[in-house]
Amino acid sequence: MEQRAAAIADFLAEAGWGTVAPAPLAGDASFRRYYRLAEPARRAVLMDAPPPHEDVRPYVAVADMLRGHGLSTPAIYAADEALGALLIEDFGDDTYTRLLARGADEAALYTLAIDTLIALQRAVTAPPNLPPYDELTLLREAALLIEWYAPAVLDPPLSATACDDYVALWREVLPLVALPGPTLVLRDFHVDNLMLLEGRTGVQGCGLLDFQDALCGPASYDLVSLLEDARRSVRPALREAMTARYLAAFPALDRVLFRRSAAILAAQRNAKIIGIFTRLARRDGKPRYLDLIPHVWQLLDADLQAPPLRRLAAWFERHLPPSVRRAPSERAAA
Repeated sequence: MEQRAAAIADFLAEAGWGTVAPAPLAGDASFRRYYRLAEPARRAVLMDAPPPHEDVRPYVAVADMLRGHGLSTPAIYAADEALGALLIEDFGDDTYTRLLARGADEAALYTLAIDTLIALQRAVTAPPNLPPYDELTLLREAALLIEWYAPAVLDPPLSATACDDYVALWREVLPLVALPGPTLVLRDFHVDNLMLLEGRTGVQGCGLLDFQDALCGPASYDLVSLLEDARRSVRPALREAMTARYLAAFPALDRVLFRRSAAILAAQRNAKIIGIFTRLARRDGKPRYLDLIPHVWQLLDADLQAPPLRRLAAWFERHLPPSVRRAPSERAAA
């Protein structure tokens, strides 16, 4: 730890910030940590992303790509990729989450987010040098629920047959999520990672954060990420209005195929999130995510009503019925 702290201090000194004490900002679900550097005439943010857990190179590449298409990502002032340290533009404190908590115009904020997503997907088609968000990746993510959540709430645990059936049922439906023209998928396009930027007009007024895990995949995924938010409830009327606004921008898009893709990916994402939130508590010592699991279960319950997911819904009723759909304990049993 001391060795890393000294290396970070050297990085900041070389970038011209050696005399400014970093002030911690909120962390996230990863190993990254953020610190604000502030003086009367300038501000910046230090991203401390220690290898081997983190790799800042994808962040730099995607940030440059998005800015090149006229979207707002933090400018990068200095980078040491081997160290895992970036000095980036400070977008301030007006995340969508904070603005909504203060009573900001929800419809206006979501409209800007949708318009930003539309602009992104119009500009970035078949993004170069990004791995595909393919069926194998989606399947591996969906399996996090049986790897982490199920053992935390079930005694006795799921049988090997039940686990195999779960994976097989996902394998049946995941081919249906593919859509013509794969696009850039940010994967964490939700209110915690969106900011309202003063002095910028149009979609440039929507600041984008946390995009280093971007892949090339179905256009429906980021819409689902925004409108089925693990951290807050989005009113059905607003959800439908924003979906309609999005679809109106792509008149050639097959509505039936798109909505089917979105329905399956919503369930896949929420199953993944339940598994990840459990893992964050039990493996990584971040129990605050457990409080969000009941809301994500509500979303998943609704998702499983989609016709393509009937067999999966039956699996859940048999193996993870409503009586066990709860936040697990913080730690694994001894």
